[in-house]
Amino acid sequence: MLMAEAKSAKHKYFEDQFDDEDVLFVFHRHPVVMRKGIVIGSAGILAGPVYTLLLTVIYAHNPDKYPSPNFFFLSLIASFGLSILLFLPFYISWYFSVFIVTDQRFIQITQKGLFHRAVADISLAQIQSVNYEVAGLQETLLGFGTIKMQTYVGDMTIHDVHKPAHIQKKLVGILRDQGITGTQYGVNSGNSQSNQHEEIEETKET
Repeated sequence: MLMAEAKSAKHKYFEDQFDDEDVLFVFHRHPVVMRKGIVIGSAGILAGPVYTLLLTVIYAHNPDKYPSPNFFFLSLIASFGLSILLFLPFYISWYFSVFIVTDQRFIQITQKGLFHRAVADISLAQIQSVNYEVAGLQETLLGFGTIKMQTYVGDMTIHDVHKPAHIQKKLVGILRDQGITGTQYGVNSGNSQSNQHEEIEETKET
């Protein structure tokens, strides 16, 4: 009786977690995915000062109608509020879009704005290989890249992942801990996969 109560009271990290499922690893995309929101939010901060400047130009020949200092500071405060409102949907999308690895599944939760949420999962046993790619100056300097997973139901590509080498190593380690070895399911690092491609190409040429 006590064991049943303890099992039912087990803490769940996400809504769809099974009772006998343990969360092993959770990761997000790199904050760089919010770059569009940062640009839009920054533009919102300028709204108040630009409006004040326009009033100053419009009433250049009528000093009595110049915006007061209080008006400027109030418009600046309003601009910060507007900036937060513009940036908030992008932050929510980033924060609540997570990748969860349990002892049974790999789960992708995608949040788009305030009212759109999608969940997809795949059994760990269906994952054949986990690889990563860091391409270009921006990805190298900011430390993000792409995780590529080959599965029996199709390829899964996760863009803009923070520290992809670390994530790939962690995922491969979890698969091995769960008994899903490279020999059985072809779990490879990025370098080993590229070597395999080179060998295949050389075979075709010969």
